[in-house]
Amino acid sequence: METISKDNVILFHQKIIEITGGSMGIRDEKLLDSALNRGFSTFDGEYLYKSDVEKISAITHSLISNHAFVDGNKRIGISIMLLLLKLNKIEITYTQDMLIDLGLGVASNKYSHNDILEWINSRTINVKLKMQTFDHIRM
Repeated sequence: METISKDNVILFHQKIIEITGGSMGIRDEKLLDSALNRGFSTFDGEYLYKSDVEKISAITHSLISNHAFVDGNKRIGISIMLLLLKLNKIEITYTQDMLIDLGLGVASNKYSHNDILEWINSRTINVKLKMQTFDHIRM
């Protein structure tokens, strides 16, 4: 799975705060490390989160709920989710209102990791299926 470094997440957070406002800074660096590593957790030598989408969902949930940053935890969580999906060539459809609802839902403990996973999976564009619709055309 393609991922993003902690330094880049911190830089991304700074840019988000500069553009959208709020307080800059890390509240707890260990919680940030924990959030970014959660998707790669193992038990008995096996990944707890098998697929890339499961890993991304776990990271998103922790970035929002761990409150590693002073401000902007929902914004960075949702932004990193979208970036990781893009880096891993997973296309989804969504509106800004859907993203806001997702971020607020995770922050208020309304949505769990599994809810994020379901949210992503229900919005994934099946590129392979799209390509199959053109199989009947001969060049």
